[in-house]
Amino acid sequence: MSFTPHVVSPPVLGIFGGGQLGRMTCVAAQALGHAVRVLDPDPHCPAATVCNELITAPFDDAIAAQRLALGCAAVTVDLEAVGLDAMRAAAQHAPVRPSAEVLEVVQDRQRQREWLRAGGFPVPKVLHAASRAELASALQEVGRPAFVKATRGGYDGKGQVRVQSDAQAEEAAELVAQCPVVVEQNVDFLAEISVQVARSPSGQWRAFPAALNHHEQQILQWTLLPAPVADDVLAAAIGLARGLADKLELVGLLTVELFLLKDGTLLINEMAPRPHNSFHTTLGHARTSQFAQLARAVLDLPLGETDVFGSVVVANLLGEQWDPAGGLNVSGVLQTHGVDVTVYGKRVARAARKMGHLTATAETPQGAFAAAEEAMKTLGQTLAPSPLLD
Repeated sequence: MSFTPHVVSPPVLGIFGGGQLGRMTCVAAQALGHAVRVLDPDPHCPAATVCNELITAPFDDAIAAQRLALGCAAVTVDLEAVGLDAMRAAAQHAPVRPSAEVLEVVQDRQRQREWLRAGGFPVPKVLHAASRAELASALQEVGRPAFVKATRGGYDGKGQVRVQSDAQAEEAAELVAQCPVVVEQNVDFLAEISVQVARSPSGQWRAFPAALNHHEQQILQWTLLPAPVADDVLAAAIGLARGLADKLELVGLLTVELFLLKDGTLLINEMAPRPHNSFHTTLGHARTSQFAQLARAVLDLPLGETDVFGSVVVANLLGEQWDPAGGLNVSGVLQTHGVDVTVYGKRVARAARKMGHLTATAETPQGAFAAAEEAMKTLGQTLAPSPLLD
């Protein structure tokens, strides 16, 4: 049999955002035979060393967005902070998944909460404030403790204040002087879980098992997959996420963070139409990673199976763990049985900045948590336990 050699021109996936999520999506899409073009304002972003082409431009640059999309099979995102006009400009040249309409709902916390409430989805009590007087009134109505969050931007504890004391109330007043905020009722929950669903243009969908999350100072400290929750809780959580994805007409991934109350009730905390920190556990430990699932979904390929192998804990590695002279003590972490490390390639280590993560695996949730805890101790940090692991 004869075969004539020829030059391969792979189809192209475009990504708004070259952070760690974009970096890992690049690798997954390339494994499926696609080239990847990334738009990011940072020429040294984590995806810069793995993508096929990098466009250095702001996320609201409509001209650059058109360059990103030109000739692409599809365009997706690794963050929500993309200019809507830029997304619509990109959509003139390629399918943008998720769409600008989806990001318009989730970018603004007030709009998101109003959309959820109007759709009949379960959410904590939340009020809006655009002045010190409105903030004081909202805190009076919601009660303390409460969470005050900037309506736009802000993540990993940034642009957020937990208000219990008068000093914290003054800190929240300084925030509202800069931007509008939402004031959220503090929820006395048993645990926080997250679920992720994938939805393709042809209507196929898949869901990963729920993840159990633990936050410290509004930053995800560790996450466990699958979460040790009852079958009816898991079914309800996936049902909520699928209902949200359908109502949004979303194509791609939707991650939904949920409060699990002591009576088994679920309340929606946040939603993100992209890969998510709480599903890094799927990298190498699920039949399909969240990044491969995103590529499959937006390119309208058959979605992957979502079986998880054993129990997996991911613990975040923050800038504080990076020594100025020697970087991260990778050797110390890797001495722990069943533990691997992923470093994102960020050039600047800052306090509370996610620089990488460690992954611990075992046959049981308790075993995976114990391995992660042992590894983190080599970095001088302890992991807070969860009542669901008792």
